[in-house]
Amino acid sequence: MPMFITGLGTAVPSQRHAQRDGWDAVQQWPKFSQLKPRSRAILKKILCGDNGIDTRHLALESLADVFDSTPDELHARFARHAPALASEAARRAMQNAGCRPAEIDAVLISTCTGYLCPGLTSYVSEQLGLRADVFGLDLVGQGCGAALPNLRAGEAILAARRAKKVLSICVEVCSAAFFMDDDPGVLISACLFGDGAGAAVLSTTPLPGRRRVEWKFAGSRLVTSERDTLRFGQQDGKLRNILQPNVPQVAGDLAEKLFSESLLAAGLEREQIAGWILHTGGRDVILALRDKLKLSADDVRHSSAVLREFGNLSSPTVYFVLERALNDSVPDGLWWLCAFGAGFSCHGAILKVKAA
Repeated sequence: MPMFITGLGTAVPSQRHAQRDGWDAVQQWPKFSQLKPRSRAILKKILCGDNGIDTRHLALESLADVFDSTPDELHARFARHAPALASEAARRAMQNAGCRPAEIDAVLISTCTGYLCPGLTSYVSEQLGLRADVFGLDLVGQGCGAALPNLRAGEAILAARRAKKVLSICVEVCSAAFFMDDDPGVLISACLFGDGAGAAVLSTTPLPGRRRVEWKFAGSRLVTSERDTLRFGQQDGKLRNILQPNVPQVAGDLAEKLFSESLLAAGLEREQIAGWILHTGGRDVILALRDKLKLSADDVRHSSAVLREFGNLSSPTVYFVLERALNDSVPDGLWWLCAFGAGFSCHGAILKVKAA
């Protein structure tokens, strides 16, 4: 049973902040002088230098909200904004697919930046007006790479003939895990990540008159020995992003290995790949991917553009990149979709893109 991506939608908070705004705000924080000199230098380098990010959209009334939020305030930020962002991205995806809420048979939502029970599927189904018998599946804990496992779960549901249309959603309120202390991982995370959601309508049939995107092959690799390279921890009731300096190297090595294995398994040659839909991670991650996958700046231009405008959006990123690529001049043919993150995990898929 084939699977087609028939609609895409994305959403971000309305509040848009330049990186330099963050540097101006942190200097006004009364406890800024209490940070170690190294910590202040990290903040200045990332927020004032060229790290591939110009702006980010954050669910904050004020950038000052980053500095002294309590665990309850962080949770409230997630509970308020995650359902709203997920629902908005889903509405746009359904509109893009010409799909009514009553046609959705299953909704799958991935996140790692907050926890709700009942999960996001309950709130999003209500806001979208989905049927009472819709199958809802909440997926947590897969970090930046979550979109691919989400899409593969949708593929399995369609292949089992349990649904004709599946709504795939990834949403992250990364600012619900922002705060300040002298941990470099915490500081870098607060300077790199943005808030947003991405959604896709998955169907067993393509949409007539539309560029066709067919899911052809997928694979994953999990390296548990690198688990502490990138993951969330908990401290004082707050999510703490653990981010080691070797993330770009690990991501590049694993992405190259998975890509090579996937080509072999699918019986393809590298020259057959016409488009590259890659999770951004950060500027250094993109550079590592370019090196390992032998890519040009033009090959990764959509990933770089999403990073520059939104920062690292975590799991929704590849929806943003795919949306841009489909609206641009990337040629038809086989495209490589790849995301990676906590675990350390890496996921990839081959898409077949064809003109209407």
